[in-house]
Amino acid sequence: MAKRARAIRGKTKATGHADALARMDQEWAKIGLSSPARQALVDAKLYKVSDLRRITEADLRSLPGLGKSAVARIKGIMEAKKIRFL
Repeated sequence: MAKRARAIRGKTKATGHADALARMDQEWAKIGLSSPARQALVDAKLYKVSDLRRITEADLRSLPGLGKSAVARIKGIMEAKKIRFL
């Protein structure tokens, strides 16, 4: 019984983490970025497009998980919202 309780608690933590990640990367998901790209942005504490004002374009390009397509998509959204890199 104790093993089952631990297994259930473990699943709850994993589900809780996934739910938290889903809330944090909502804006990136709306843009249509891949899961690795969204994860890289959230790991860098960049939760929305306006957060990109705090970094340089080189910083963005250096994030693991962000490919050329993701960077191009992000830059297009930034341009539309009149947001610039540091």
